[in-house]
Amino acid sequence: MISVAEARARILSAFAALPAEIVALPDALGRVLAEPVIARLTQPPFHAAAMDGWAVRAADIAAATAEAPVPLRRIGESAAGHAFTGGVGAGEAVRIFTGAPLPDGADAVVMQEDCSADDATVRIGRAVAAGRFVREAGFDFTAGQELLPKGRRLTARDIALAAGGNVPWLSVHRRPRIAILATGDEIALPGDPLGPSQIVSTNALGLCALVTAQGGLAHNLGVAKDTPESVAALAKGAAGCDLLVTTGGAAQGDYDLVRDVLAERGVALEVQTVAMRPGKALMFGRAGSVPLLGLPGNPVSTGVTALLFLRPILRVLQGLPPEDDRVPLRARLTGALRANDRREEFLRATLAAGPDGVLTVTPFARQDSAITTLYAQADCLIPRPPHADPEPAGAMVTVLPLTDGVLSI
Repeated sequence: MISVAEARARILSAFAALPAEIVALPDALGRVLAEPVIARLTQPPFHAAAMDGWAVRAADIAAATAEAPVPLRRIGESAAGHAFTGGVGAGEAVRIFTGAPLPDGADAVVMQEDCSADDATVRIGRAVAAGRFVREAGFDFTAGQELLPKGRRLTARDIALAAGGNVPWLSVHRRPRIAILATGDEIALPGDPLGPSQIVSTNALGLCALVTAQGGLAHNLGVAKDTPESVAALAKGAAGCDLLVTTGGAAQGDYDLVRDVLAERGVALEVQTVAMRPGKALMFGRAGSVPLLGLPGNPVSTGVTALLFLRPILRVLQGLPPEDDRVPLRARLTGALRANDRREEFLRATLAAGPDGVLTVTPFARQDSAITTLYAQADCLIPRPPHADPEPAGAMVTVLPLTDGVLSI
């Protein structure tokens, strides 16, 4: 067996960012930028009002107070999309609305609450300095400025920013195509009739969901029977994909055929077993253009190994670092932990705020790799290194938070 760190290093060394493609801005949500986004215009393109009010020359109203307002001649109006085309001279003012261009000659805006007006005159009841409530041209960004860096996964806010920069097309990394193959005579699809010795398949659908959540394209190849012919036939469906992920069939049992079938097809296994719990029966190899990641069959083992190995592969393929660059989270144990054995352990647990505001973590009493209910309830994993000493209640430990079944760090 090799360590988790060594297995990850071997596996991730086989992958690099996928080529770029050009997509329309409305289709770019969740994609990863292959090139930075550069503003094609200046925003705002002109000096603009930051408030509804009156565009004035600050020098004209320097003596204005509520008790002694300064009267100015009303000469026009500037609204968003309908600029005032004249200039503001001495003793003049223009009605202006938020976002509208500031007229030539004006250098400040007085809020409408500090003014009173009739059809011909506006009385300014408060002095303001030059530049007050004015957004200067380029206040947000300027043409040629980098708005979003290469390697960023695009959020809804990013899409809005790119739109504001007048950028209709983006260069993003191609989405990874991941083939998913479940194995086992005991597996039936949800909703299908169950035989006396069958269980419902959960792994393939969970893996497809993880791939989708991480920005990939999942191709469910179905369930292979426990025969070499079935495994080999369905595995052919991975042609053209960036990775084939199998679940089950990676151990040494009489019916765990994936390892043998792939060996016959020339797959050179670089990882065969990993010193971890859950998930010891994990393998990785390459044959031709489609690498193989073989995950164990127990559902929690599948889920945890997918988080630790498949998720970073998906990130690398999209031009991201294997893990988010967030500071590791620490939490206080609510109960003691026993000493660990020679395998690195990943305990499923829940997080809560303690009475003193410190984050607390409670591992489940049952850690069996077939208990899907508790895995679904988990907020985090507690990683424990091989041969870790016992931890008393109250000790601070590192936790790996989960967000919608995906590691958030």
